[in-house]
Amino acid sequence: MAIDGIILHTLCKQLQGCMPCKITKIQQVSDTEILFTIRSNNKNSKLMISTHSNYNRIHITKRTYDTPDHPSSFLMLLRKYISGAIIKDMRQDALDRVVIFSLETRDDLGDISNMKMYVELMGKYANVILVNQENKVLDALKRIPPFENSVRTIHPGALFVPVNPHLDKVNPFTCEQVDVTTSLTKQLQGFSPVLSDEVMYRMEQGENFHDIMQQIQHSTDIYYYDESKKDHFHIIELTHLGYSARKADIQSAMDNMYFEKEEKVRIKEQSGDLFKIARQELKKSKNKLAKLQQTLEDAYQLDKYQQCGDLLYAYAYQFTRKTKQVTLPSFEDGSEILIPLDEKLDIKQNAKKYYQKYNKSKTAQIEVAKQISITKESITYFESLLVQLEFIQVADALEIREELISLNYIKKRQRNVRKKKKNVPNFIHLNIDDIDIYVGKNNIQNDYITFKQSRKHHLWLHAKDIHGSHVVIASEEADEKTLRIACMFAAYYSNGRMSSSVPVNYCHIKQLRKPNNAALGFVTLTNYKTIYIDPEKDLILSYLDQYQVK
Repeated sequence: MAIDGIILHTLCKQLQGCMPCKITKIQQVSDTEILFTIRSNNKNSKLMISTHSNYNRIHITKRTYDTPDHPSSFLMLLRKYISGAIIKDMRQDALDRVVIFSLETRDDLGDISNMKMYVELMGKYANVILVNQENKVLDALKRIPPFENSVRTIHPGALFVPVNPHLDKVNPFTCEQVDVTTSLTKQLQGFSPVLSDEVMYRMEQGENFHDIMQQIQHSTDIYYYDESKKDHFHIIELTHLGYSARKADIQSAMDNMYFEKEEKVRIKEQSGDLFKIARQELKKSKNKLAKLQQTLEDAYQLDKYQQCGDLLYAYAYQFTRKTKQVTLPSFEDGSEILIPLDEKLDIKQNAKKYYQKYNKSKTAQIEVAKQISITKESITYFESLLVQLEFIQVADALEIREELISLNYIKKRQRNVRKKKKNVPNFIHLNIDDIDIYVGKNNIQNDYITFKQSRKHHLWLHAKDIHGSHVVIASEEADEKTLRIACMFAAYYSNGRMSSSVPVNYCHIKQLRKPNNAALGFVTLTNYKTIYIDPEKDLILSYLDQYQVK
């Protein structure tokens, strides 16, 4: 579900508390996301603007984002014209999904210039447009050339034409009554269908329209519903859905609701479609395994080939002509055995051919068994990778991409290559009561925290018999609180995160063994103990907020 004009109205009221402010930094997180660092009231804040067709929004974020190595041309233009600019004011255009920023900046000669930045949050038409004081478009995140829209051209040098306001709709905060026989989306500015349904439902239950609008006017929270499977949310409780709601502050709720969804878009933009690659390779390995198992089964017929060869040599004197098949008595019980032959060859040559099949099958039993073992390891690897891809961030995805490049599953990009120093992997680092906990989210991180970051006496945890993260407690012993938190992370960042009572094994690092030529992150363990835990997403997020070392 996208935000409507009423939700944007509440967001803008809170953002106006930061005005005026100075733009100190501009970053482009993805093709549709721009991050402004603004300074107001002696503190810095990060303003996220997204023009994604499904997830468009504007809000303050506390998250840290990875940015592409090479900035886009629009980002360079923003840095040129409004880096260091003062945002004097921001306002919503009526209750439409348009936010207008009034900017004051100085040119190279120090002359003051006034500009406007229009943030339009209207589904697939969402855009960020920079307009100069002559009301001409300097540039936009998404250009609209004349051949696409002759009425409203969004292109450098074009005269800016605002979005047509809803002149036939009234402001819901000032009107006293509405027509209950008509959808409120057709009567009122800023109303989405889900809000219209909720207000109509409440009015049917006897509530007054004015009182409902007062609740909306003074709300600062978001009520969201995962159970509806449609990601419904609004700033008042949606009682007509019949589900229990979860409640959160509007700014943090916008941050949490959209971050994971757009993170997959960022991963695809910056590191390629790792999900697709992993699924393709897994499918390929499973198909290969089925064929290898059939080949191995055929190879076990070698006794039959030897028997056919022996019989043909023994009775070769009886056949003077070439034929398609012969029937000969078995040496063991005298039963008749039908032996297919190659008409182009005589009996002895056919016997030799059966002996060749016998020798080939003997070799195949050994070699195919090796290939089956390798293929099974590949299946395990990509199944594990798909689990890791469910909860990674861009930095983790880039590490996985490098891993797949080293294994020759992905070709290395030659364009836009920038050499970087090798950094420490992007694992999760928590500190609880002065005890460090490390959580790996991919094979590189798992291997690093287990064999490089940790010591032999440290505690190591992993969900039992399923794919998941390595978790290390940097201590020889841990109290119940620390141990259960570490187990919670091991269970959550695993294939069992949606289950209850997930078994988690733990032991000291010195009890681990890494087999020769084993895949990255693969270990065996001895002398372990097991604890059962229920993974809870809300608890994980609270632990990250409370204990994570940035």
